[in-house]
Amino acid sequence: MNALQVSNTHIRRALGFGLLCGSLLALPACSNDDPDPSGQVGPNPTLPEPTQYLVPPMHVASVVGWKQDEKPTVAKGLQIQAFAKGLKHPRSLYTLPNGDVLVVESVAPPGAAIKRPKDLIMGWIESMATSGGGTEGSNRITLLRDTNGDGVPDVQDVFLDHLNSPFGVALVGNDVYVADTDAIVRYPYTSGETKITAPGTVLTPLPGGPIDHHWTKSLVASPDGSLLYVGVGSNSNITENGIQAEKDRAAIWEVDRATGRSRIFASGLRNPNGLSWEPQSGALWAVINERDELGPNLVPDYMTSVKDGAFYGWPYSYYGQHVDPRVMPRRPDLVAKAIPPDYALSSHVAPLGLAFYTGTNLPEFYRNGAFVGEHGSWNRKRFNGYKVVFIPFNGGHPDGKPQDVVTGFLDNDNKAHGRPVGVAVDKAGALLIADDVGNTVWRVTAAR
Repeated sequence: MNALQVSNTHIRRALGFGLLCGSLLALPACSNDDPDPSGQVGPNPTLPEPTQYLVPPMHVASVVGWKQDEKPTVAKGLQIQAFAKGLKHPRSLYTLPNGDVLVVESVAPPGAAIKRPKDLIMGWIESMATSGGGTEGSNRITLLRDTNGDGVPDVQDVFLDHLNSPFGVALVGNDVYVADTDAIVRYPYTSGETKITAPGTVLTPLPGGPIDHHWTKSLVASPDGSLLYVGVGSNSNITENGIQAEKDRAAIWEVDRATGRSRIFASGLRNPNGLSWEPQSGALWAVINERDELGPNLVPDYMTSVKDGAFYGWPYSYYGQHVDPRVMPRRPDLVAKAIPPDYALSSHVAPLGLAFYTGTNLPEFYRNGAFVGEHGSWNRKRFNGYKVVFIPFNGGHPDGKPQDVVTGFLDNDNKAHGRPVGVAVDKAGALLIADDVGNTVWRVTAAR
């Protein structure tokens, strides 16, 4: 039997176990239901004992897309409409000062060679997650302009093309910075133009391939524009590719915009995204995708303020000093330094977008709070996430439970119309949502 046959045999066995239990088997036994994750939100989430797996549990929502008149469901006092359809995996959004909206359309870069049956399983999961619409024409930024403010763009143009799995965008002065998967690239920009044709200049390289497990690179500029902050995810779930593959990863970098010099601003953050400035305190916040394969309710993904020089635990511990039993050799010195995050979002919701609301279009309740785009779980029997939630803030800190704002991305049969990723606020104060499976940007406004 050759290597390919061995791999195919392993994956057939794994998927066979999945059919038997509704997900891939945990070592102890199959369970009909996952525990209720509702106790896993807020500053003190419930943390059950870890469960280790022979193969990762898997429950992926098959994609059905949106029919012509279908759209997500919104909370009372809101309404929603499609702002743009027919895109190619829109992942993140950025509003320019003149009101133009940049839509980053992106797909994952080619990965390293598959070495283990688990890699085959994960590859299949990722292909399911990005199915619907193909990849041709992606890895670009599209500009949308709504000239008359009616919520329907009358200009749509390719702003930048032929990028390398882009994700983050930031405008500082007359320069647009794009965080590709392997570099921050600077482009000259003139306000009002709908297309950039000038070549980009690399400001600083970022950790990329050949593995590039967490490839999205979130980006935000400091308020004075002198610094850039970029999220660099880990190269594995829990160092299974070797600790050497994690050099300068699982961290937020601080980059000097004038020179390109960089330093690690904060570390131990498995996959940081949605970098944003909290408007009342001025602190940097991010949403973090935590580790998998410790159980359906471990480990809670979270949002947190990010402190200069802080260590948040990955890979050696989670949620402060809770030691991950899989990581060897252990590092009690680092575990002792690990600080717990500010606010749990529940396990495996996969938050990828964060936006603080300072607009006036939406009802008063939403002022100064945070919208989070939850891409949704793949590794628990009951789906978790697949929605946009709102967390109220008071005095620069979370103050209350998450509120469902945009739901209905899953149908009654738990098939996916779409999956929310990045969120942003447009110049009129509407909430924008990038839906990478539905290939749509949604726009949420106050109900009339």
